[in-house]
Amino acid sequence: MSSNPRVRALIAALLALALVFGVTACGDDDDDDGDGGNGGAQVIESNPDNGDIAITVGSKNFTEQFILGEIYAQALDAAGYRVEKDLNLGSEQIALESLRNGEIDAYPEYTSTALTSFFEAAPEDVPADGQQAFEESEDDFAQLDLTAFPPTEFSSANAVGMLRSQAEQQGVETISDLEGEAQNLTLFGSPECRQRIDCLLGLQQNYGLQFDKFTPVDIGLRYEVLDNGQADLSIVFTTDAQLATSDKYVILEDDQQVLPAGNVLFVARQQTVDEAGPDFGDTVELVQEGLTLPVMQELNARVDIDKETPERVASDYLQEAGYVE
Repeated sequence: MSSNPRVRALIAALLALALVFGVTACGDDDDDDGDGGNGGAQVIESNPDNGDIAITVGSKNFTEQFILGEIYAQALDAAGYRVEKDLNLGSEQIALESLRNGEIDAYPEYTSTALTSFFEAAPEDVPADGQQAFEESEDDFAQLDLTAFPPTEFSSANAVGMLRSQAEQQGVETISDLEGEAQNLTLFGSPECRQRIDCLLGLQQNYGLQFDKFTPVDIGLRYEVLDNGQADLSIVFTTDAQLATSDKYVILEDDQQVLPAGNVLFVARQQTVDEAGPDFGDTVELVQEGLTLPVMQELNARVDIDKETPERVASDYLQEAGYVE
């Protein structure tokens, strides 16, 4: 187990979460206390009946997806399934095709991506509420013979980031607070930001903001432009590693709920769900209990900043949260 102080903080946060909210058991419902001596979280129980069922878990090809793919894969392995991994699929279209043709059995996707890329929803019609976005996608997935499990608590989505010192100086906490200020501020974002509803276009159309200047920037420089004073505001991601490692940045609240929800859905082939039985879905929903926004930021940081492997980070998460021993 790592001695990194952020790891110790994560352990405490997860245990507190388990004690306050509890979790749904995926094993025997008749356990006396259900905590397995681990602070309140339910340990995943290996079911011998699952040993004949092979499941291939996939993911797309960036840090957060690698970590999530490992979490689901390792959790299902702990539940007794024969698990294989294909954690470098590429785009969502490749992932969906791999799922539908049986190359993989399940993978994590985002509500906003599913609705816009798979089901042709206009970006401005994607709900900011993750549960609502999930419900709007359920029937569409079912028509493809796929099952989407309920979403994670955290949403991985675009956000407006700012140096905390500047936000406090200007008294800005929400995006709406930029009204009357935006015309004096510079916004940096990805090149496609001009045309995206979850970026410059949405800030203009839905919040009525007109900035002094918008400058396209490589996505990897989204915090550097804040640090060096090039940008007053930058389009960042809610689960960025930088948000776990430094308090110098702040995300402005999307108070009008304009930016689409990016909660994670674990999407699986219906045939796999049927063959795998109830332990499959129960395990997936169980290990999502601890995936809050701060925790996902932390897990990303342990890969992107601490240079740990996604496999190790996922394993530590499952142990720290008390899901495996």
